[in-house]
Amino acid sequence: MKVGIPRAFLYYKYHVLWETFFEELGIDYIVSPETNKDIIKRGEAHAMDESCLSSKIFTGHVDYLIDKCDYIFIPRVATLGSHKETVCSKFQAIYDVINNIYREKNLKILYYSIDILNKDTELKAFLKMGKFLGKKKVQVLKAYYIAKQAEKTAKMIDLNNQNNLLDSDKLKILVVSHPYNIYDEYIGKPIMDTLNELGCEAILACVVDEKKARDRAKKISGTLPWTFNKELVGAISLYKEKVDGIILVSSFPCGPDSLVNEMILRRLKGKPIINLILDGQEGTAGMETRIESFVDILNLQKEGGIHE
Repeated sequence: MKVGIPRAFLYYKYHVLWETFFEELGIDYIVSPETNKDIIKRGEAHAMDESCLSSKIFTGHVDYLIDKCDYIFIPRVATLGSHKETVCSKFQAIYDVINNIYREKNLKILYYSIDILNKDTELKAFLKMGKFLGKKKVQVLKAYYIAKQAEKTAKMIDLNNQNNLLDSDKLKILVVSHPYNIYDEYIGKPIMDTLNELGCEAILACVVDEKKARDRAKKISGTLPWTFNKELVGAISLYKEKVDGIILVSSFPCGPDSLVNEMILRRLKGKPIINLILDGQEGTAGMETRIESFVDILNLQKEGGIHE
């Protein structure tokens, strides 16, 4: 049996957990390649027109995996904690959306669902998945706990590495973006490359102590419902005094991001900030020009040429 994992959406947040779990159980798996023009076109051809760019990219990765594996792993997440929190509807509906798009292909999906409010915990999701894969409960539990430790270690390494970057003398820019956007080869990497070429240190808001970030977000907005957005908002609060400027990055037309970014633009004072919307169009000249202009302003401000 071979499992196909789309390199999109929650892959960038949980890939260490998932891959370690499959490896510990001896399950063969394949991860779709980095996003490219072909995958973008596949997604645009099959996804609903109203879907955000990130959803289209996920669909393109699923389409790539068809006929290359026995089951495609489609992770569904609805709620992760408090009854006042949820996640974007795209994560809640992704299983049904993909099932519907490829209904004529009789797609075989490896189901995985987390919905804390309905008592579908992460552990329960892995136990169900392990049982479906024909593994004994003791094997699944061992694989899960090893995978959780691997995930914890990977997060600690990323956080320590980023904390070291905060000591750099370079211009530091906080990039506020979901992992599935900023880590994506096609839509996110050009931003990181541009900042690197301009001699800047990119600090990622998605690399943060998630619990501390969510707690800090409550002080900024007591009504913000989306868990992943709360982590980014809290990260801004944790990092803003350690960076020179902030870039908000979101894919078009993401509803939660558009609302949250507007809130940030209105409430964040005393720190230069720009908003970049990714639409999947070919060519990055416009984006590069905006970042270059922003960096020029930050450099002038740092040198004392521009006052807040």
